[in-house]
Amino acid sequence: MNKLITIVLILTTLSSFSQKENRYIREGNRSFEKGDFSNAEKDYRKALEVNNESAKGQFNLGTAVYKEKNFEESANIFAGLSEKNSGKTEKAEVFHNLGNSLLEGEQYEKSIEAYKQALLNNPGDVDSKYNLEYARMKLKQQQQQQQQNKDNKDQKDQEKQDQEKQDQQQNQDQQDQQKQPPKPNKISKEDADRMLEAMKKDEKKTMEKVKKQKAKAVVVGIEKDW
Repeated sequence: MNKLITIVLILTTLSSFSQKENRYIREGNRSFEKGDFSNAEKDYRKALEVNNESAKGQFNLGTAVYKEKNFEESANIFAGLSEKNSGKTEKAEVFHNLGNSLLEGEQYEKSIEAYKQALLNNPGDVDSKYNLEYARMKLKQQQQQQQQNKDNKDQKDQEKQDQEKQDQQQNQDQQDQQKQPPKPNKISKEDADRMLEAMKKDEKKTMEKVKKQKAKAVVVGIEKDW
């Protein structure tokens, strides 16, 4: 008799928990439908406080935080749900929402795999088919952008190296010039001609002076013979 009472009490308690959990989920759904995702999130979390294994509470919470653009948390929630045993329809919905969360987080490769899993569980899911192709397109764009960024970086790195080499060569040239003796300034042709003419005149004067000295010397050397 005591055992029977105990069992009844446990069942009554479990029923109370279930009612409380469902009440929070219903309240969350009403807020969600109004677009009040913040309050919906709060109610879903209260439901999970009553029963943290509630698949319905986790799914709805993941959807609410997704709507609040908290894509990292929603991805974590749906990833956890995807590992639980459930029917194909439920799994398809979980993987679809997981793909959406990853897609918004720009994790395109992972989102593609999630949509593939959604289609494995529900091949007729048109939304997952469309999102799969969209994710593939975004992945291609991302890869092209990454390649372009890499090419730009390589080009900038090469330009930087070339500039550094040029600067080093200029510094070396300046150092070499400082070590060399200064070169004489070049003179114009006119100046050279004038200098040459002046040298000729000087040379002529010098020769005339030498001749006079020679003549004078000869005269001084003559002795009178009388």
